[in-house]
This record gives sequence, C-alpha cells and structure tokens, in this order.
Amino acid sequence: MQNASDLKTQLQAIHHRSYPAYKSLKGSYQFRDFILHIDHVQGDPFASPSHIRIRLSHKTAGFPAAYYKDTLTRVTLADYLTRQFETQINHYTFRAKGSGKSGLISVSHCGQEVLSRSACEITDKEITARFFIGFPANGRTINATELEKILFDFLPACIEKAFFYKNTDCAKLEQAIFLAEDQDSIRTQLKEKNLVAFVADHSVLPRESGISSRPLRDSVPFMSPQSLRVSMKLPHEGTIYGMGIPAGITLIVGGGYHGKSTLLNALELGVYNHIAGDGREYVITDDSALKLRSEDGRFIRNVDISLFINDLPNKKDTRCFSTEDASGSISQAAGIVEGIEAGSKVFLLDEDTSATNFMVRDTFMQEVISREKEPITPFLERSKDLYEKAGISTILVAGSSGAFFHIADTVIQMDSYHPVDISTKVRALCGKYPLNEQKVSAFSMPQNHQILSKKSPGIRSHGRGAGKPERLKIKVHGKDGFLLGHQDVDLRYIEQIVDSEQTAALGLILKYAMENLIDGQRTIPEIIQILSEELHRKGLSAFAEGSSLPCGYAVPRIQEIYSCFNRYRG
Repeated sequence: MQNASDLKTQLQAIHHRSYPAYKSLKGSYQFRDFILHIDHVQGDPFASPSHIRIRLSHKTAGFPAAYYKDTLTRVTLADYLTRQFETQINHYTFRAKGSGKSGLISVSHCGQEVLSRSACEITDKEITARFFIGFPANGRTINATELEKILFDFLPACIEKAFFYKNTDCAKLEQAIFLAEDQDSIRTQLKEKNLVAFVADHSVLPRESGISSRPLRDSVPFMSPQSLRVSMKLPHEGTIYGMGIPAGITLIVGGGYHGKSTLLNALELGVYNHIAGDGREYVITDDSALKLRSEDGRFIRNVDISLFINDLPNKKDTRCFSTEDASGSISQAAGIVEGIEAGSKVFLLDEDTSATNFMVRDTFMQEVISREKEPITPFLERSKDLYEKAGISTILVAGSSGAFFHIADTVIQMDSYHPVDISTKVRALCGKYPLNEQKVSAFSMPQNHQILSKKSPGIRSHGRGAGKPERLKIKVHGKDGFLLGHQDVDLRYIEQIVDSEQTAALGLILKYAMENLIDGQRTIPEIIQILSEELHRKGLSAFAEGSSLPCGYAVPRIQEIYSCFNRYRG
C-alpha cells in the first residue's frame, strides 16, 4: 500500500498527459484517517465515472459498538451514513471543472426505505464506503490539479463530516437505531400474536404523488377500529397501538377513492423498514409477504399450475406448464405457485390488477358455463385451502364482487381513509346471499420442475478477446428490469422492488448464477438456496466481478430473486 504523498506525486507526474494515464492511479493509498482505494478508472471523461472506495476503522470513526452489534443495526447505521455522505458530497460535486463527467462526485440516493446497499457496508472492524468520481480532464487531457483538489480537499472534508461520530447529530442517529429496533420488535410480535401485519394509529399512508414516496401533507391519519386494535410493547418507544391484521383471509373493501389501495400499498411496502418522518414507520408486514398481479404476456417455464388450471382444450399438461405469452389468469396462477415456492406466507392482491376470471366466477356465469367446461379453479375457491393447508394468508382489496365476502375471516371497510371492521355485519348478510356450492379438486402443494440450463456462449471473433467466450453484460433499465447479454428480464410488475439498485443486484446475482451454478441439473430452488447462503455469508460482494463490488447495488429479498429467475427466458 502506498501513502497519500505517493498519490500526489503520481498526480503531478501525469498532469496534462492523455486520459488513459489515469489508469496508473489504480491501487490503495493510506491517508491520515482512512484508506483510499481507486478500484476502477474510467476510460475517458465521458464514460461512467471511476469507482472509489474508502475504509476507516471503528476506532477512528468512533461510533458506539451498540450501533453495529448485529445485522439490523449495521444496515441501519450504514443507511444513515450513506444519507449523511450524500448530503456532504452534494456541496462539492462538479466544483472541480472539466469535460464530460469531470468533477462529478456521487453516491447512492436512499429513498424512504432502509436497504442494505453496497454504498456503505459495516463489519466488526471497519466501515467501507463506495462512491463514484468523474476524473477531471480538459478535452481528453488529464487535469490532475482538479483531481488533487477532489481527493485531498473535498473528500477528506466530506468523510470527516459524514463518518465521524463526533460530527454526527447523535440524537438523530440514536433515533434511527432505536426506530429500527422497534420495527424489528413489531415483526417478532406479529408471529407471537398470530398477525400478518400491523398499522399503527396516526400513521400517514397516502403519498405525495404518483412519482413521490414522501408522505402527503394534511392527509387523514390512520386510526384503527376498536375491534382490531392491538398493542405493541416496544423496547424504546414504549407501548403503541394500532390495527392488527390477523392471519387468515382479510378483505379490504369500500367505495372508490376511499383508501383501499392506499392501505394495501402501505402493507406491501411494510416488508421494509422506513425512515423517521415517512409516516409508515410502524406499518409492518410479515417480511415474506408477496404482492401478486396478472401479467399478460409474461414468460412461464415448467410451472405446476394444476392447483388453478386443469383440463385445457389443447390437452397441455398443467403440472409442468410453459408458455412464451401467458394470459392474465395463467400468469397470476404461476405467480402464486412461484410465491409458494419462495416461502411467502402472505399474499397481497388487488382486484383492479388481477385477472377477473382467475379471481371469481359469479353464480350466473356458473349456470351458463358449467364446471366441466371451465379449466380455471378461481382463487376464491382455493384461498381457504391455501391458509388451512399451506399456512398462507391473503389480504385482498375488492370493490366489485360480493362473492369474496363469503371467504373472508376479517372484513375492513375503508371509509374516507378511516378503517371500519364490518366482519360481523358481513357474516349476517352472507346468509341472505348464499354462494352455490362448488366441488373443487383436492388441494395439493405444487411440484417444482424448473431446471435451468444455459446455451453455450458465443465465441468472440475479433478484438482482444478473439477466440474466447463472450462475456455477459448487464444493462439496467431503472426498476423495470435489465438486459443480460441479449436477453431482456422484465420486472415491471414486481411491485415490491423499490429501488433500481435492487434491480441492478438481481442482474448481478442472475449473471453469477448463469456463469457458475446453472448446469442443466439444478432446480431454481436449489440454485437460490446456494445464492442465499452466499448472500448471507459475504453479502453482494460474493457475486462481484474482480476485486471489489462498486457502489450502486442494494440487497433484494428472496421473493424478488425468485421472481427474477422465473422471468428469465434464457
């Protein structure tokens, strides 16, 4: 390892040389309070910026050991530090001048949810922060004086203000750590109280707009109905009260624009911890909960959908079903089966985004089209078995069909954003409007047949890699998906992906599996089990190419990893 003075000497030596001379800076340098790593140098000032990493010991940073004692506190502290660091570098980005991305300093932008990111990782020994710097140039001539200003003036000032406990708002940091521990306590108590979700009184559920996840000002605060009110005794906040949604089948109903979908949206994102001030800090859902919807045109490979689809006119085997272009009902059936495989214990559905013929068949339709002529067993007729035989609860938003009332254990009416428990009233009414008894086939857990295989990579015919296999490249399309090689992976309808960095990580994980694990023998669950163990042991660094994982990745849930693999057409 070299010293900071060596870096200064090298910068002076390459000043005014052509841009590729910057490559000589790659390496590690000891500064007074931290170690600087230049892991990747951009090819020119208009290319993606250079990958930079700093490491500093806990002794230097000075944070209390209680703030990084376990995974929960480490992720929370790392999230807090990333937000602080972004605030600091925003004062300095592009203050060094030059062409293209010269002078850019950037790090991950954190949203309302607390995610484990490659931007900042904390171990027992140290803090590692990753970010990007656009190395300055005039045209394609190195401007080392400007880079020296970034590395020796701007960066140390940002690090001192962001990563030193003595310069931190200690009360605000303590609040973040305490909030995370309280949220974790609620998750534990959900299981103890046989609940699948909790919504605290005074929570703010509506969002600012369709493109902003900030809380809506002057919105109606949530207040739980007395019959569903439960208490949660938290280690720091004390006892709080709110609505507990019990395991089983819960129906959320109400008129249009009264808050049904707003409540469901808060519940689907309740699988993540939220920052203070979000309004949904104490909206906590079972962390395996999966939002499901129909996806016309999605790809399905070897999925056992016989629980819902049987006796197709073309005689196609639904116990190992594949299609390049699924209908809404078949895609939703496949999504549920894949959710079961991923270990989800709660399904979240909205009638508005579900295939109508998959969800329910009314009495009149059953009279006109007999059971023998209909290959679909509606979700209405399977939801009880899903709970009683597979332990999977359902939370369903409905607004058009009264048939759902007959299967619900709990019915919540949203009335001008106020929840009302109408379960008793509904049970009385159900007797007046009985459903026709339908005989359905026996419930059996779906069987997995998904063995992944890969095509032999193409051989490069020219350039430095001529004669060698083509390397898979990833191009991320925001939250909506990514391109792996020539294959597009469409994740638009995976609604619990909240950050494009999760999508980037899914691309990284799938690429790693393609290159190391997919062999034409392992099933998707077997592959994901291996990936999960690696992720737990090493984090996303387990899947990095080269020596170091760059900034720009966030850990996805197991549910989203399954969703990604199941949508890969390769």
